[in-house]
Amino acid sequence: MLNDIFNILLPHVCLAGFIILQLILSMVLHPKFYRYARLVSVLGIVSSIVLLSTVQTEPQYFAFKNSLMSDSYTLLFDFMILLCGFFAILLSRNLVRTIKGNAYTYNAIFLTALFGAINIVSANDFLTLFVSVELLSFATYFLIAAAKGYYSKEASFKYLLTSAVSTGVFLFGVSYMYGITSSINISDIYEIITNQEPSIMYSISSIMIIFGLISKLAVFPFANWIIDVYKGTETSVLAFLSTVPKLALFGIVCRLLVFPLNNSLELTFAVAFISLITAFWANTYAIREKNVKIIFACSASANSSYALLTASLVSVYNLSAVIFYLICYVLMNIAVFAFLNVYGDKNPMDTESFKGLFFKNRTLTLAYAISVIALAGIPITSGFIAKIYLFSAIASSGLILIPFLLALLLLTVVALYYYLKILLPLFTKCDKNVKIICLKSVFSQKFVLLFTAGATVLLGIFPEVLIELCRFIAYNI
Repeated sequence: MLNDIFNILLPHVCLAGFIILQLILSMVLHPKFYRYARLVSVLGIVSSIVLLSTVQTEPQYFAFKNSLMSDSYTLLFDFMILLCGFFAILLSRNLVRTIKGNAYTYNAIFLTALFGAINIVSANDFLTLFVSVELLSFATYFLIAAAKGYYSKEASFKYLLTSAVSTGVFLFGVSYMYGITSSINISDIYEIITNQEPSIMYSISSIMIIFGLISKLAVFPFANWIIDVYKGTETSVLAFLSTVPKLALFGIVCRLLVFPLNNSLELTFAVAFISLITAFWANTYAIREKNVKIIFACSASANSSYALLTASLVSVYNLSAVIFYLICYVLMNIAVFAFLNVYGDKNPMDTESFKGLFFKNRTLTLAYAISVIALAGIPITSGFIAKIYLFSAIASSGLILIPFLLALLLLTVVALYYYLKILLPLFTKCDKNVKIICLKSVFSQKFVLLFTAGATVLLGIFPEVLIELCRFIAYNI
């Protein structure tokens, strides 16, 4: 039992130790040493990744009376969460220079968000899951509000309100599930449900639990918050917000759909229907927008809906497609916001403001263009392979889902319009009297942008190894 606890919690304990260290440094160091806050966070994340590589995954390990678990599935998601956190911290240089004296506090909150995210994936009962989700959510409120200004505070408040509503829905669902099964442990609920006929209350509680979680992924009708949040949030925080919470929530939602909630046919069609509506809303909303951040907010909502629809159709093949899609998606998104981080939040974010950037900043602009092309699902990027894999998974799930697939394919074609609206100005020559912004970047920003853009192309050319890994993990969940 003690070995199991250490096996599961060693990376978590390491991250918690660096959170405490950041708080101590915030109290004892002079504000002029704010530059070292990022270094401490980088060391904490890298140390956690190293310890994560020592975690045993076969067989499944449980701790604290089965409230936490560890297997190859949680290991992969924890690694991706920490990797995205590592990239987001590297991009936070401009923000840290702005807040200066609060840099250590900001980094402590950032590590707390990562701690909550990896605990979400490892949670094996609803109480642990609730505490972990709230830990991630509360930390995210402060991260969104970290940048000085009215819009960041407004964005934080709107995120708070949405999260409060979704938490209420989730807790209502959990209370009904407890009334049906007399347990909040996910493994125990699965064993109880498989040995009895599912009731209407089981379906209602399953729908409320899942909808309480996925509302944080900006699905309809809880989708409008993402527009204001993306518009008012600093770009390094957006690199975090668009990746880490998505990985954590998809990690637990997929597990719930596979095990305790897989006996509800009503849940499957409810999630599929909401996903389709969300994709329609996001893609049509983005067509009339000119603000790049808002367009990427709609893109985030649309991409979440594609993965969510596939995840609702429970099978090993579908789950592996979702895992592969998420890995590719977070790499593209990190690259996009790395470029916007170099571009600078103080510059205008409408599409026309990016006109002619390629002719003055070729390498960085090309890496950004590759990432946008990947989000659009164009060959030879990982985005193309991921969408093909995702749509083939939906097609193989049955003839009744063909209308859903055709609708998604049509919406994907519609999405090409607003991705081209982002891309074309980059390669459009300006008049001589128009001043083109000269991008100034540091090594950490260049590294994140070029590494993630390069990985996006590499996975598009050689996806086989990662696909096989995703299938192995999906089979052994």
